[in-house]
Amino acid sequence: MPGPFVVPFHGDTDLPQKVDVVVIGGGIIGASTALELAESGLKVALCEKGGIGHEQSSRNWGWVRVSRRDPREIPLMLKALEIWPTLAERTGRDLGFTRSGIAFACRTDADVAKHEKWLGILRDYGVDSHMVMGAALDGLFPGAQLGVKGVLHTPDDARAEPQRAAPAIAEAARARGAHVLTECAVRGIETQAGAVCGIVTERGPIACEQVVLAGGAWSSLFARNSGLRLPQLKVKNSVIRTKPLAGGPECALWADRFALRKRADGGYTIAVGSRNIADIVPDSFRFMREFMPALKGEWKALVFRAGLRSLDEARIPNRWALDEASPFEYDRVLDPKPATGFQDRALEELRRVYPIFAKAEIAQRWAGAIDVTPDAIPVISPIEAIPGFHIATGFSGHGFGIGPAAGRLAADLVIGRAPLVDPAPFRFSRFTDGSRIEILSGF
Repeated sequence: MPGPFVVPFHGDTDLPQKVDVVVIGGGIIGASTALELAESGLKVALCEKGGIGHEQSSRNWGWVRVSRRDPREIPLMLKALEIWPTLAERTGRDLGFTRSGIAFACRTDADVAKHEKWLGILRDYGVDSHMVMGAALDGLFPGAQLGVKGVLHTPDDARAEPQRAAPAIAEAARARGAHVLTECAVRGIETQAGAVCGIVTERGPIACEQVVLAGGAWSSLFARNSGLRLPQLKVKNSVIRTKPLAGGPECALWADRFALRKRADGGYTIAVGSRNIADIVPDSFRFMREFMPALKGEWKALVFRAGLRSLDEARIPNRWALDEASPFEYDRVLDPKPATGFQDRALEELRRVYPIFAKAEIAQRWAGAIDVTPDAIPVISPIEAIPGFHIATGFSGHGFGIGPAAGRLAADLVIGRAPLVDPAPFRFSRFTDGSRIEILSGF
């Protein structure tokens, strides 16, 4: 099942012998980290086992939002909203960034009350967000009969094009001196006296003193081979891309049964609003203790399934030697089969409440694997047990919009400069230091 078309990127052919920092993973987080480090004057190698942006970084909805965020992410997301408008000049490419607003539908009075609470949180940060109700809804979504009490509307929330972003940012990093290596899986890190001294790729070693693991859904497996327990699971979300459609809304919309976002080509990205598939795999049992609080609160949004992915992951080794092929060389790109039944029901519901979408023609379907943590916020953190090793992963479906700021924060931690925001909420040690692990978004 082919994934979305991603702007082509041709990796470097020569492997550097030594750099200051190796970034593992060529999604938007890894590419943004590499760009920030390269702009700071460090020698950087960005290593990707497949192609730049070929996994979840190109398969997400393309939302850039501060609304309905976990409060711990809001300061970092506000920084991301400052960085996104600068990326066109920094990369020399149009990433489709547009402040067209995002709205979240409130079906019941209880939904309205919940979102009113969020208004207070956002206003504390000076964010313009408000409830739109009654006849005013037609101004945002003309012709729609959504059948809701209202929507939480944040006008400065934005959209961008996932298939363009990571390649453009990676090219900008290369223009500033970074080596960008595709089809170049990193098998593991090497240490000397317990600290990072290099990495081993399928093409050979690279000496370095710092490593950033930004491997998305693969990060937990990579960390395990280094003796680290990183609680992270995968969930699958499925997306439809339509052909260009005239007369549709500019504002993105989330509702119980569908979500939509206008694309730069005039079509729409349409997804299931609140249903994700969670394959039952060995990690489901390995990390059950950490994820149990989240499962109790979020189980209605998940469909648990035992299938081929369960068998595939059961065959993956937990450890391997650095002189032998790693699992990352056998599965270059996670390209799950989309849940067409969920997609069709989402499009059917959208057409029912929004007649303009009766004309929508499906151009493509795909799915992606989202890397989730027990508290649904990322790990952006140095690893105390392995000096020189850092992790930036587990963005739980929020990574695209926050990615440029996450990359800057990761770079701050590598360099040792004043961090963009307080990194404490994203520390790796929260899973072991007795902290209460909880989802604060309430959704």
